[in-house]
Amino acid sequence: MTNKPVRSHTIHLGDTRLLKFFTDNLDKIYCAKKHMVDRFPEIANEAHFSDLNLAIMETVDDVKKQIIRMDEIYQILGAKNSVAGCSGLAGMIEEAFTAISEQKDDTALRDMSILFYLQNIESVEVASFQVLQMMAVKMKNSEILQLLKENLDEAKDDRMLLLLITAKYVAS
Repeated sequence: MTNKPVRSHTIHLGDTRLLKFFTDNLDKIYCAKKHMVDRFPEIANEAHFSDLNLAIMETVDDVKKQIIRMDEIYQILGAKNSVAGCSGLAGMIEEAFTAISEQKDDTALRDMSILFYLQNIESVEVASFQVLQMMAVKMKNSEILQLLKENLDEAKDDRMLLLLITAKYVAS
């Protein structure tokens, strides 16, 4: 007979544990954003569809602004950012390069691969910023909450732009 775990209806994080969890996960997104700034221009160069190329470069500009806001969050918290520990999100970006190279002779499928992976990456970012916002509410820090909201709004806009381009691309 196995012992069943005792379940609770409440979660007690405490300020110290919440802050550590918040900064650890902010670090992961920060690391991924840095990776995006480094690698997305290469992906943009692989795009055949001009709207896709422009959207990727617009996303890079947005990501740079998001990084600046994240730096502000670290400063408010008196914490240092870490660019380590984002192998999952960085792996998605690298996987996009694999898919792109597999479609090197088919520009339509190459662009669809780019769109597919960028949509997935943006979706993870949106979800991450939403959870970080919830934690900022719990931390009672309206300045951090506002910075995260701005990042979330940009990530949602980038995701929507890529979705519209995908629809346009598929319909053409």
